[in-house]
Amino acid sequence: MNKSFLLALLMTMSLSVSAQQTVQIRVNQVGYYPNQEKTAVVEGIDQNTKIVVKNEKGKSVLKTKPVRMAKSPWGEKERYIVDFSSIKKPSNYRMEVKGQSQAFAVRSGALNDLSRAALKLFYLIRSGVAIEKEYAGEYARPAGHLDTHVLVHPSAATEKRPEGFVISSPYGWYDAGDYNKYIVNSAYTVAVMLLSYAENQDYFKRLNVHIPESGNSTADLLDEVMFNLKWMLTMQDPNDGGVYHKLTTPNFEGFVMPSACQQQRYVVAKSVTASYDFAAVMAQAARIFRNNPDYAGFAAQAEQQAVKAYKWAQEHPKAFYNQMALSREFKPEVNTGTYGDGNAQDELFWAATELYLLTRDGAYLADARNNMPKAFTTPTWGMVASLGALEWVATKNEALSQEMRTQLKEYADQRIAKVGESSFQAPFGDNKGDFGWGCMAEQCCMPAIALLYADKYIDKGKYQLHALQNADYMLGRNALGYCYVTGFGQKSPMHPHHRISEADGITAPFPGMLVGGPNPGQQDKGSGLKYLSNLPDESYLDDMGSYASNEIAINWNGALVALIGWLDAML
Repeated sequence: MNKSFLLALLMTMSLSVSAQQTVQIRVNQVGYYPNQEKTAVVEGIDQNTKIVVKNEKGKSVLKTKPVRMAKSPWGEKERYIVDFSSIKKPSNYRMEVKGQSQAFAVRSGALNDLSRAALKLFYLIRSGVAIEKEYAGEYARPAGHLDTHVLVHPSAATEKRPEGFVISSPYGWYDAGDYNKYIVNSAYTVAVMLLSYAENQDYFKRLNVHIPESGNSTADLLDEVMFNLKWMLTMQDPNDGGVYHKLTTPNFEGFVMPSACQQQRYVVAKSVTASYDFAAVMAQAARIFRNNPDYAGFAAQAEQQAVKAYKWAQEHPKAFYNQMALSREFKPEVNTGTYGDGNAQDELFWAATELYLLTRDGAYLADARNNMPKAFTTPTWGMVASLGALEWVATKNEALSQEMRTQLKEYADQRIAKVGESSFQAPFGDNKGDFGWGCMAEQCCMPAIALLYADKYIDKGKYQLHALQNADYMLGRNALGYCYVTGFGQKSPMHPHHRISEADGITAPFPGMLVGGPNPGQQDKGSGLKYLSNLPDESYLDDMGSYASNEIAINWNGALVALIGWLDAML
C-alpha cells in the first residue's frame, strides 16, 4: 500500500475518532413531560449532522437535524440545538449522534420523584431530633444539637437576659454544609416554599414524602415548615421583641456527625434584618396556618410575635449584623456564616406587606407603600423585596397589586427576550452574572418562579415554557452535563460540601440536594482545589472541599422545592 495513502487514511481515522470523542449530548436527565418542549444541546457536530432517537426496543422513532447553531458567549465552542418535541409517547429513549448516545425519558409526572426528594431533604437535615430509620432508611442517625442549653452571647446580652443566660432553642434545620441555624436564611427559605404552597395547595396536600407527621391532616410541606418555625419562635427575646441573628457555635464544626459535635452554642446579636424577616414570615405563616387543627394556637402566637419583632426593628433601624465589629468587642469570637446586610428597606417592605395582608392595618400599608421597590429584582436572602412584591402580584384589587405586576412583567419580558439566541435554549446561562455563589437556585430557580407568577397573573401561556427551560438547564442541559441535584440523572454531584454526607460513611450523599453550581469567583481555589476551567458556566468542582461551587443550603433547596413542585403541579 502506498505510504502516503496509508498516512492520509490513518489521519482521517484519527480525526474521525477525535470528532466522535468530542460529541457531547446535553439533555434534561430527570425527564420530560409528554407535551413539554424537548430540546437537546449537542457539541461536536454541524448543521447537517443526522440525529436519531430510538425507543427502548431500539426502534428509530425520529430522524432529524439541528434547528440552529448556538455559539458560547465564552470561547469558541459551537453548540447545536436539537428539537425532539414531537416525541410524546411515555417511554425511555436514547438519542444517538455520530456514535455517541444519551438516555432520556418521557413520562407523566416526570418531576414528581424529584419534587418529593427535594422536600424530603428537609427532614434529613432536621436539627435536635433523631432521624429515624422508618423515614430515612440508611440515612438514619442519632440526635445532635438538642439546643436546650444555649447561651446568650455577650453581643446579645440585656439586663433581663445577661451574658451566659440559658435559653432553650431546639428544632429547625441545619442551614447549609454547616450545623448552625440562621434566622435570615430560615425566614427566606420558609417564605419561598410557602409562596409556592399558596399557589399550588391541592398539589402539595397530595405530596406525601413519608415524614413522622405524614398521618395528620396537614400537607407535609407545611409540617416540615412548622418544624423550622417552632425553632424560629424561640429566637425572639420575649422581653423586647428583638430577634437574635443566629444560633451558632463560635467556629464551624469539623466534618463529623452532629452527635459528635462538642462546641457550646450561642444566640448572637439581635439584628434589624433578622427581626423584619422574622416578622414577615411569621405573618405569612399565620395566614396560611389560620384555623389549622394540627397546630391550634400557632397563628395567634405568630401574629403576636411578628408585631413585636416589627416594632423592635422600627426602633432599631441601624442594628445591622457586623460580625467583624462584634468579634473585636465580644468574646468568644464568632466566625461562622454572617448573612450580613447593610440595608433593611427591602426587609421592611416585605414585613409591612405580610403584616398588612394579615391584619389589614393601614399603618403597615403605608409603610409598604413608602418602601416599595422601584423595580422587580430576583429574590435572594439578601434582597427580599420581591417576596413582598409576589404577594401583591397574587392579590386582586389591592393597593399595590398593579404596580407590582407592571414591575414583574418588565422583569419577565427582559428575562425571556433572547432565549431564541441562547446557548442552551433557556433564559439562564448566557450572561456571566448568571453564575456565582448558589447560582442554580438564585439565578436559575428563583427567576423561573417569578416567570411562573407572571404566567399565572399577567399573561397566561407566555412564560411557563421558559420556567421549564431553566429547569432543563439545571437538570442536565448545560455546559458540563451535570444534573445539579444529588441522586438524580446519570451525572450528578457525589461529593457535596455537606458535613453529614461526608461523615456518615455512606457513599451516596443525601438525595434531593441542589448544589450551588458554577462559580467563576472560585473563592475556594486557594485551599488547593484545581478547577478544570475558568469559563463562567464550567467553573464547578464535584469536590467536598469546593464550598464555592458544591455546597448545599436550605434557601437553595427551598427554591428547588418551590419550582419543581409548581412545575409538577401544572404539568
